Amino acid sequence: MFPIRDHNPSHRTPYVTYALIVVNIVVFLSYVALFNEPRALNAFFAEWALLPARISAGDGYETLVSTMFMHGGWMHLAGNMLFLWIFGDNMEDAMGHVGFLLFYLAAGLAAAFTHVISAPDSMVPTVGASGAIAGVMGGYLLLYPKARIDILFIFIVFFRVFQVPAWAMLGFWFVMQLFSGVGADPTTGGVAYWAHAGGFIAGLVLTLPIWLRRGGVGYWNRTHGLPPNPEAKYEFAKSSVPTIRRHRK
Repeated sequence: MFPIRDHNPSHRTPYVTYALIVVNIVVFLSYVALFNEPRALNAFFAEWALLPARISAGDGYETLVSTMFMHGGWMHLAGNMLFLWIFGDNMEDAMGHVGFLLFYLAAGLAAAFTHVISAPDSMVPTVGASGAIAGVMGGYLLLYPKARIDILFIFIVFFRVFQVPAWAMLGFWFVMQLFSGVGADPTTGGVAYWAHAGGFIAGLVLTLPIWLRRGGVGYWNRTHGLPPNPEAKYEFAKSSVPTIRRHRK
C-alpha cells in the first residue's frame, strides 16, 4: 500500500524538486556497479555514508549531507523519489525555490542527527533521502491536512486505488515510524525509523512560520484543511485492449 499521487496541483514549476530527484538518481548511478563488488561497496559506504560512531567521534561531518543523496538499492531509490515527487512540488510552491532547498537540507540534517542520537556508537552505514523527505511530508501535513491522496493497495493479484486525506496517510506513516523505532535496535541495521521521525518533526517545526503567517488554525478554518488551489481531477480511462471472451463448447 503506497501513495501514487495527490490532488493538489501547484502554481509554479518545482525546479528544485526535479533537480533533487535528478541528483539522487545520478549519484546512485555513479556507484550502482559497486553492488556487484561487496568490498568496494562497503569501502564506499564507509567513506560517504552516515556512521553515527564516526560523527560521535567528531569526524565525517560531510556525510551528514552526502548520505541524503545515497540509496541502498533500486527500490529504496524509487520509493523515496516517488514520495518526493508527490509531496515536494507543493512544499516548494509554498516556500519558494531557495526556501524549499534550505528546508529540505535542514530536515535531512535533523533526521541525521536524530539517528546519531538514537545510536551514537553504531558503525552501521546509513543512507537515503528518507529523513529529508519525511520533513517534506511533515510540512505537507501541516499545510494541507485534508488534501486527497490516491493510495494503491495491492494484495497478491488484487489491486485497487482509493483516496484518503493527507492527515490519515501521513499521520499513520508517522505513528508507524514511532512504534517501529521503539521496537527496533538501530545498531543492527535495517530501517532508520528514528531518522524518519526526526525529519518529520523537523519538517513540521520548520513549516510553522508559514502556517502561522497564513493564519494558523484560522487558515485551516478558511480552507477546511483542503489545499487553496482547485483540486485536480483524475479519471481512469478504459483500456483499449480488447476483451477475449471464452466460448463454451
